[in-house]
Amino acid sequence: MSRKLRQWMAVPLVLLLVILTGCQAVGGVDVGQAMVNNTNVKSGETKQSMHINIEPDKQFATDEDLEMIKRINSISLNIDHAKMKDTNTASIKGSVSIEGTKLPFHLSMDKSGMTIDVDGAQKPVYISLDTLGGAETMLLPIDTKELEKQMQELSPKVLTFVMKHLSNPKNISVTPVQEAVNGETFSLNKLHMEINGEELLAMVKPFLTSISKDEQGLKQLIGDLYDVLYPVFESYMGLEGIEGEGMEDDEMTSILPKSKEEAVTSIYAMIKEGLDSILVNYDQELNNLLKDTPELKTVFGPETKLNMDFFLDSKLDIRKQKMSLKVAVPASEDLPVRSVTVSADSELWNIGGVVTVDEVDASRGVMELTEGEVTPGQVLRNFDPNSFVYQLLKNEMKITTKSIFLYPEDEEVGAITVKNTTFVPLRYLSEQLDAEVKWTKGSKQIVVIDDITGDEIVLTVDSPKATVAGQEVTMVESAFVGKNGKTYVPLRFMAESLGATIEKEQDTGWIFIDRP
Repeated sequence: MSRKLRQWMAVPLVLLLVILTGCQAVGGVDVGQAMVNNTNVKSGETKQSMHINIEPDKQFATDEDLEMIKRINSISLNIDHAKMKDTNTASIKGSVSIEGTKLPFHLSMDKSGMTIDVDGAQKPVYISLDTLGGAETMLLPIDTKELEKQMQELSPKVLTFVMKHLSNPKNISVTPVQEAVNGETFSLNKLHMEINGEELLAMVKPFLTSISKDEQGLKQLIGDLYDVLYPVFESYMGLEGIEGEGMEDDEMTSILPKSKEEAVTSIYAMIKEGLDSILVNYDQELNNLLKDTPELKTVFGPETKLNMDFFLDSKLDIRKQKMSLKVAVPASEDLPVRSVTVSADSELWNIGGVVTVDEVDASRGVMELTEGEVTPGQVLRNFDPNSFVYQLLKNEMKITTKSIFLYPEDEEVGAITVKNTTFVPLRYLSEQLDAEVKWTKGSKQIVVIDDITGDEIVLTVDSPKATVAGQEVTMVESAFVGKNGKTYVPLRFMAESLGATIEKEQDTGWIFIDRP
């Protein structure tokens, strides 16, 4: 259920993005310009809340399904105060509520990274943005800051083009109102929109038809895209080694357009031909799609509904929003859900003003999350064992859970049998279970530190004696160094000492090691 549920829950976001772009002037209010203004906000302050509600289908839902849905429905996000200084610098103070328990959090970010502090943490968590995106940006010899600026400038151009061709929903109105924003009352225009799934689907063909007739607008958009993306493409094609990987010089020349004009003409012709081809048989193809995938009739049916209220000031800045999007879902045994509803509201003030973000206090140090270098035990030890986050990570998200399988014939990490005892490479198994291995060169003693408990397991090569958490034990056989230089240890002893269980499949010889 969970995988399909996540897929269907993505549908509301897609529908919302489409609707947001389909607004022309209403009641003297240029809705399209308001949406563009919203994409251009460089600084401001806001508070927001969001909630998801899943309606189960009790005909198909099991008790376990109902319990999971109940838990999901209890989740809500509340942002008490978010501050955006610029596109790279911001802070958020808020909380996540789950089953009546509130988890406060504080986040701040700049161009280098993001720092997050949550209730129960000894140190805030730091995520380096350079680590996340550095590898990709280093590949291309381009000015990434300039590219980011150009992409920001491109966004409203794309949005304006799309809105130009999308028609308004049937139910749309503008009403002057008095509304409170951050405790202060303003005279605003309330833009109200309602649309259902059938209306949304009906908007697609006119949208494509309008685009196919707008040669000038489409060519202008292609040119804008060319100005931003062509230098990136050119830099990539010019990288050392690209030409030699199955691509000759003449092929390179054929891919790279000789001029912007040539590129625009060529790309326009392809898009125009594609749109015309789609529109020729659009109705028939749509009917075939709905016939082949009847579930879409439910998703794009009358029960799928969007209600939105935008509150605009005289500058067409969106100062307040209320949204409710219900997406009908074709219920089944695999997905016992009738609908998914997303509700959200927000208020925005100090638009374009001077904003000072609230930085997370990192004076007590941070725990830096670097992929492949932070173990589950290290994460858990950063939180109070009685805290909500600790329980969530350990018992709900089960971050300590590990499943490993060994194949006896694997020459590198496979298990071997000696005197009816199964042995495995000590370092491999220990590291797979996140344990730290310490060995002093020239010594036969090896210390393995359990990642979860912190307990030490002390072994001596060629001796059956060992200690686990200070308690002396005797292994069935001694640890030894194999001909390949690897240290081998009895599998069951080491796995169980690190909190895992083992199971051997007799027919294949596969060995499964699981840590809860």
